[in-house]
Amino acid sequence: MILNTFIFDMDGVIIDSEPFWRQAQIKILSTYNVIVTVEDCIKNTMGKRIDDVALTWCQLHQLSINPKILEKEIITAVVELITEQGKAKKGLFELLDFLTKHNFNIALATSSSKPIINAVFNKLNITHYFKVVCSADDEEYGKPHPAIYLKAAKLLKVPTRNCLVLEDSVTGLIAAKAASMHTFVIPEDKNDPRFTLANNIYTSMLDVVNYLKTLQ
Repeated sequence: MILNTFIFDMDGVIIDSEPFWRQAQIKILSTYNVIVTVEDCIKNTMGKRIDDVALTWCQLHQLSINPKILEKEIITAVVELITEQGKAKKGLFELLDFLTKHNFNIALATSSSKPIINAVFNKLNITHYFKVVCSADDEEYGKPHPAIYLKAAKLLKVPTRNCLVLEDSVTGLIAAKAASMHTFVIPEDKNDPRFTLANNIYTSMLDVVNYLKTLQ
């Protein structure tokens, strides 16, 4: 097995944007007289594609609005928060520089829509690191379906067994494992037993760098 390809999830991995998603959902839903909590967002929508997020809330609260409208409003709110407050997660640039130095293929495979990707890449100035960028917008099924990870490997022309994935959610972990990829996680809740499915569990990307150094 030659681990020569590294695929990043984005929200909660590259940037601490999960709180932005929750803030946006809470804010936008309140305009429709729906009150949800951070815990509700974690339970019902974390790691999901935006169309699944909007549909989930419409179904849970019997909203009569078109889910597409809710999608656009949430995305707009998240982009604003990323542009104003977005910060790279600990160890991101150290990991990207290490991967580049050691000639890894670097890709992104995210449930987020393209406006969110663009906001993150512009805010952090990281576009030049990535050979391939995959959004679930372009797939029939979002995570936990493996389609987006399979697409990234196909575009890079590498076997899935050569791919390392970095995730933070159970949904993403399931998708990566279903694609037969070696999977690292930096979970928000390290005590969640579902993360034992991962090959390795870390606290930051600096730990990932230290592990990869042992493989060189």
